[in-house]
Amino acid sequence: MDFNELEAIEGLRWTWNSWPTSKSEVDSLVIPLSILCTPLYQFNELPVLPYDPLLCSSCGAALNPYARVDYQHGLWICPFCDLKNRFPKTYVGVNESNIPAELFPTYSTVEYHLGKKALNLSQSSGFGSVPGFENGSLSRAGSFLSSSTSFSGSDRAGPSLGPGPAFVFVIDACTEEEELTVLKSELLHVIARLPENALVGLVVFDSMVRVYDLGFSESTRVVLFHGGREISSDKTRELLGIHRSTPQLGGIATVKKQSFLLPVSECEFSITNAIEDLQSSPCTVAGGRPLRSTGVAISVAVGLLEGSSVNFASRIMVFTSGPATVGPGLVVDSDFSQAIRTHRDIEKGRDPYYHKSIEFYHRLSRRLCDSSVVLDLFACSLDQVGAAELKVPVEGSGGFMLLAESFDSEQFRKCLGHIFIQDEEGNLNMCFDATIELVATEGVKVRGALGPCTSLGKIGSSVGNVPIGEGSTHVWKLGTLTSKTCIAFIFEVDNKHKVEHKSAFLVQFITKYRYGNMGIRKRVTTVARRWAKNRSPEIVSGFDQEAAASVVARLAIHKSKKNFASEVISWLDQILVRFAAKFGEYVPEDPNSFRLSSNFSLYPQFIYHLRRSQFIDVFNSTPDETAFFQLMLNREGVVGSLLMIQPTLFQYSFEGPPIPVLLDVRSILPDVILLFDSYFHVVIHYGSKIAQWRKLGYDRDPSYESLRKLLEAVQLDAEQLVAERIPVPKLIRCDQHSSQARFLLAKLNPSVTQNSGYAEGSEVIYTDEPSLQEFMEHLQALAVQG
Repeated sequence: MDFNELEAIEGLRWTWNSWPTSKSEVDSLVIPLSILCTPLYQFNELPVLPYDPLLCSSCGAALNPYARVDYQHGLWICPFCDLKNRFPKTYVGVNESNIPAELFPTYSTVEYHLGKKALNLSQSSGFGSVPGFENGSLSRAGSFLSSSTSFSGSDRAGPSLGPGPAFVFVIDACTEEEELTVLKSELLHVIARLPENALVGLVVFDSMVRVYDLGFSESTRVVLFHGGREISSDKTRELLGIHRSTPQLGGIATVKKQSFLLPVSECEFSITNAIEDLQSSPCTVAGGRPLRSTGVAISVAVGLLEGSSVNFASRIMVFTSGPATVGPGLVVDSDFSQAIRTHRDIEKGRDPYYHKSIEFYHRLSRRLCDSSVVLDLFACSLDQVGAAELKVPVEGSGGFMLLAESFDSEQFRKCLGHIFIQDEEGNLNMCFDATIELVATEGVKVRGALGPCTSLGKIGSSVGNVPIGEGSTHVWKLGTLTSKTCIAFIFEVDNKHKVEHKSAFLVQFITKYRYGNMGIRKRVTTVARRWAKNRSPEIVSGFDQEAAASVVARLAIHKSKKNFASEVISWLDQILVRFAAKFGEYVPEDPNSFRLSSNFSLYPQFIYHLRRSQFIDVFNSTPDETAFFQLMLNREGVVGSLLMIQPTLFQYSFEGPPIPVLLDVRSILPDVILLFDSYFHVVIHYGSKIAQWRKLGYDRDPSYESLRKLLEAVQLDAEQLVAERIPVPKLIRCDQHSSQARFLLAKLNPSVTQNSGYAEGSEVIYTDEPSLQEFMEHLQALAVQG
């Protein structure tokens, strides 16, 4: 079974593609029943339908290819709850040769366009006005698809629908002058490219927080907030003078026009002047750290959006170069005598601010979710800035996080520019205010979700009793989505439900979101799998070891929130031994007889590298770096997350085209070049002979044309890897035995160490960690013990 091809059809990866029918059988599988869902997966063909989906009046499932249709009586039977639903009048004329796209068996995913055009149609004459429909009845299936189905990205845009999304730029005024100059230039470039209907706001902070009134073009007017005190949403609105009017009977509340958040068309001059006039103001006390009130600045920005009429599509973008030293969300004291917290400080409870800051940002995260506001963090500093504390609201809102050394870096420029990419119609290629609803067949229950989402606490028949991650719900909130955002859903089987082996079960994902032009869309994905007996060959053949490694990595990260790294590693070892004992073929008490079939053989290797990765082993990472690494793995799909867990290594030599080689220290040879990709770093490693020839300038000698082509080939491939990925990985060029080679050596299997025999000139890793071979031998010895 080719799971990559299956993902290209469904946008899903399953750890198990056939499920047992009882809870005890599920527990014996060791790896949980999970689906990795990429809600906005980019399909080659995706029907975009300009009308609302038909929903079951009982379970809320959308009409799909698995529904049974009674054409004679105008009924469709929901495959999830077996309720009979009547087709509306707009579906008159449906028959076996004339069906809408959502019933086509080849379309497991369809998208409904609920924008202005679709709403007008539904309020007037229904499908009779939709291209491809005539006189209120469906045309033939072929013409229906050709007219109402879109396969191009431009159709996503359509006309702009009123006010656009809102962006509040929160700028750290303690940033050094040179860095601030670069940041201002990039922000002005972004503002110049924004659509005219996009709303913008400006908040600047040091020890105080300044909210700019952009309605004043003649002079600068700001509202000051004290940076040392937490300010409620109501107090923020009161101080900003934002007041909601009392709604009349049957009406809605309105917001008095204010000038802290205005369309670009009305305030481009004033916000441009305000940013250009910003100057570095690193307020310090007796030479200590700059006084930054980051927490209050973000809270005030949230309060501004909460009091505005556009709290359904907005982003708060924080640009900072150091840790918060004032007010709520404090990371470290301003006195340099207090060192910034480490992992050990947090584990031992020696940091006086960490847990208080986490509590503050948890409250802030709930406010962001309630108002559909996204929080982005751009931290450009050689020091930590408090990303570990800010991870909660950034990840919960689906926001973007970047850790870079400087605002004057290619990483920062490319990442900021990528966020503001526009489509062919001039609308921002962004999605806001998303929800994912899950509907499942009776007997299938969801325990929770792991990823950049927040539980909405909506209990239903498909919700499991033991939550995990964001659980106790069948609907989740995401502040924003991209085509690569991936959520892992964990499932369980209900013992009370009796099923027949070989029968099928269904799972449906309904994703609702706003596109950059504020049009509303619903994407519906409906898929089926089969129940199977325990130890059935279908269960074994349907195991996706790559998806399993990705899910287990997310579970390990989830456990690391409350457990020490050693405890998480112990948990990984325990489930791996259980897994090997369950699915291995062996003679009891004979480790040499142990074998794993091809469907399972790579999984132990993935876990070996996961145990050694920066996600679990945090010894050489700061809390900020760990937070960033874990946040990125939690939102990446199988391919990206697997690259983080087990990087790729390619060998370039004179003997032919580049080939993949083992992630092992023995792959380092004097006369080859290695290209290493760990998602966050791309390393070009020159063997000692190649490095020497390059330093002597042989590549510039026409007699050594092959050397020049070899150097150019690896350089071009490395640059392509860097160019195509967001966030931009760091490109490192190093020679064998150089200090920068540590980025490669740290990830290689230490098959040659100071304790093993090795040939003179070969590469050696100085470590006491077991090699992959030793790890597997130990695993086999434990597994065969039963």
